[in-house]
Amino acid sequence: MTTIVPLPAPVLLPVANTERAFPVRRVYCVGRNYAAHAIEMGHDPDREAPFFFQKNPDNLLLQGTDFPYPPLSLDVHHEVELVVALQKGGNDIATGDALDCVYGYAVGIDFTRRDLQAAAKAAGKPWTAAKAFEQSAPVSEIVPAETIGHPANGNIWLTVNGDRKQHGDLNQMIWKVPEIIAELSTFFTLAAGDIIMTGTPSGVGSVSRGDVISCGIDGVATLTVTVI
Repeated sequence: MTTIVPLPAPVLLPVANTERAFPVRRVYCVGRNYAAHAIEMGHDPDREAPFFFQKNPDNLLLQGTDFPYPPLSLDVHHEVELVVALQKGGNDIATGDALDCVYGYAVGIDFTRRDLQAAAKAAGKPWTAAKAFEQSAPVSEIVPAETIGHPANGNIWLTVNGDRKQHGDLNQMIWKVPEIIAELSTFFTLAAGDIIMTGTPSGVGSVSRGDVISCGIDGVATLTVTVI
């Protein structure tokens, strides 16, 4: 069967220290998964059930590429996150089996048009325009779990022009990676090629054109992006 229009190019994330690439199927995101960030956003940090939203695979921005400041916003925020890449999936995955689904890890930034998000929240509308815009998710190379294991703790940080803005530890996540995968699989059929952005620590803030943003997770990866 032929296609009416050309097939879209696949979204491929490089795998560290190899010539291989990770093909992206879906991008899931976890909201308010660090207590301090929940508080700074005006929410109760108690361990409520996680909630999810999505970005599109072609929203991903490869390492070494500048981030273009998006239109329709005057308040774009940075949110550094641990990124999980799945090599298999399924439905109703048991927590004890969840890490078997993980191929590797990366560090990423969930850029958010905060003013659009605030307006959507006030109107009870979806966050899509605030979250799933072009180049809104820079991601580092993926590091296989067979190389680094499954990080449950470690510094996660972000600087803007050399000034530390976000800092936390992976052990501060309200919902841990196996729990996120298990819960997400009750809502969606997970599969190889899915990636999950697991939430951000406190300290989110605005970026401006010309800013140089660096972030990383100790023992996983680092990433640098310039806002243009």
